[in-house]
Amino acid sequence: MTAKPKIIVLDDDPTGSQTVHSCLLLMKWDVDTLRLGLADESPIFFVLTNTRAMTSENALATVQEVCHNLKQAIAATGVQDFLVVSRSDSTLRGHYPVETDAIAAVLGSFDAHFLTPAFFEGGRFTHDSIHYLIVNGVPTPVHETEFANDSVFGYKHSYLPDYVEEKTQGRIKANQVERFLLQDIRSGVLERLMQLHDNQCVVVDAETQADMDRFAADVLRATARGKRFLFRSAASLLTALAALPPQPVAPEAMASYTRNNKPGAVIVGSHVKKTTEQLEELLKTAGTVPIEVDVVHLLENSEAQRSELLNRTLDQIHQVHQAGKTPVIFTSRQELTFEDAQTRLDFGVAISTLLMDIVRGLPDEIGFLISKGGITSNDTLSTGLALTAARLLGQILPGVSVVRTPDDHPQFPRLPVVLFPGNVGDRYALAAAYQRFLAAPA
Repeated sequence: MTAKPKIIVLDDDPTGSQTVHSCLLLMKWDVDTLRLGLADESPIFFVLTNTRAMTSENALATVQEVCHNLKQAIAATGVQDFLVVSRSDSTLRGHYPVETDAIAAVLGSFDAHFLTPAFFEGGRFTHDSIHYLIVNGVPTPVHETEFANDSVFGYKHSYLPDYVEEKTQGRIKANQVERFLLQDIRSGVLERLMQLHDNQCVVVDAETQADMDRFAADVLRATARGKRFLFRSAASLLTALAALPPQPVAPEAMASYTRNNKPGAVIVGSHVKKTTEQLEELLKTAGTVPIEVDVVHLLENSEAQRSELLNRTLDQIHQVHQAGKTPVIFTSRQELTFEDAQTRLDFGVAISTLLMDIVRGLPDEIGFLISKGGITSNDTLSTGLALTAARLLGQILPGVSVVRTPDDHPQFPRLPVVLFPGNVGDRYALAAAYQRFLAAPA
């Protein structure tokens, strides 16, 4: 049996691990930290770059830095076989082709790079090279959804070859993109994989996890024969490549991780419509208390006003906790417009900085923490909790991961932390995750 390649995932927000478990998430990417991931017994590890929250220039510099350090770490650990995945959004938002180009330039040469955006737990699949999102039960081409209108990562095409041409600004023409259709995947693509060369762009159909499993099996056979591949992918491919057994603690039994049966805290940064609906349902649930943080004037406010806002919010949180309830902290929901992408990103940074000050000010004895939104979750791990690495426990709901802080964390040891993407789950999902931490362990 050929040894499996190590799967190295550069994740542009911290939610790409939403279909695997028991592996390391790295919040830093110095050579020594990357060696931890390469040496870990799990077949897969994640480097949380958070590049989706960055400008294109900063994303490029970050990915280059990660890859240069990876090159050194791989040489130092003697890892022979590895696959690199640029994990990104299943609704096609992110810095493509900036990130895959940077990875190929430093860690190449690759025979092909694949777009595999299917994420079945979130209702995203690809058919006839068109990428769909199930909206209210209806398969909808993603360019017809709210995500295509993203002010930083907007796009006009759901047909992936056209998306590639659009995003590469014509460098890769639609008719140059290789297409693996469902009938190809289901009958086997090994021979076609063996013929790929010169970083050929390939888009991959998948309607079910079984489709992705078949594709991954052929990929692993091809890599065992010496082919080198790069992926721009959502989470479902990772499930297939890692092929892990069931997670150690079932989603329904996650309350066994709650510290001392104490109430938790919920922090909500995401602004997508789905998050707002989920927040409304959560706040109907017994034991929760809403704490709204008015961030509208954050860029204009003085440091004194910001400080006053922070202290007022923390006072409310501690009062709620002392009453034995769970504070639900959320940013004001109104949709704001910005004069340019940089101002929007600056506003995002200002909100995140405030939210992370709130995380650091949470009561030390909270039983659990739920972080809603990809960027918010990344910042919670790397800045709010100041982690270098965390062990992924598994999923509390489909597509919703739980990690735990180390035993020696100075403020929150062994704290279970939920990484809840903004656009995953039905309207009751956030409430369901909260309730699972309250249930008596089985």
